[in-house]
Amino acid sequence: MPRTIEKTVYKFQELSDSAKENARDWWRRCENEYSSINPDWEDKETVANILGIEFKQRPVKLMGGGTRHEPVIHYSGFYSQGDGASFEGAYSYAKDSAKKIRAYAGTDVELHRIADELQKVQRKEFYCVEARVSRGSGSNFYSHSGTMSVDVQLANGDDCHVEGTSDEISQLMRDFADWIYRQLESEYEFTMSDENVDESIKCNGYEFDEDGKII
Repeated sequence: MPRTIEKTVYKFQELSDSAKENARDWWRRCENEYSSINPDWEDKETVANILGIEFKQRPVKLMGGGTRHEPVIHYSGFYSQGDGASFEGAYSYAKDSAKKIRAYAGTDVELHRIADELQKVQRKEFYCVEARVSRGSGSNFYSHSGTMSVDVQLANGDDCHVEGTSDEISQLMRDFADWIYRQLESEYEFTMSDENVDESIKCNGYEFDEDGKII
């Protein structure tokens, strides 16, 4: 026989501290299982273009049947061995990149350093250094910057004249990939922060029992 059970339900703000923690844990599990962070690719493309990096693009199908494109950036995370980010694309000299990156990201000293170092290397080679960045060995299992393959040469196809140029450019491309990963990690930490989780739960109007279990 059917029977009716009465149960008291609570809004998030009405829960005890321990019940709120249970509710947050539930939300984070759902976010990790069914969703993912939504990276700000536009910002990363802007920074890359200032530095002289053009990401390779890949098509992404939309639910409505259309297609959009996003940069080919591989990443895995967070907090496990082997986590990181890498990208595919091309690099060439970008005029005034050091000045422009400071105007765009005034407090980001790592981006300033990368722009300055790229400028120094380019100056030694008369601003003719180019590079192709692709996935290298180990990329089937990992996504960190060490998996990137960087092919460096001059614009006319010749090998670089100055010893060490290839290694310096390769390292700076990896440094930029590491910067991308730190941005993704920061975005993830914000998504999972108590403040953001609490606001998301409240905005969606979820209700819980007294222990913080979803109703």
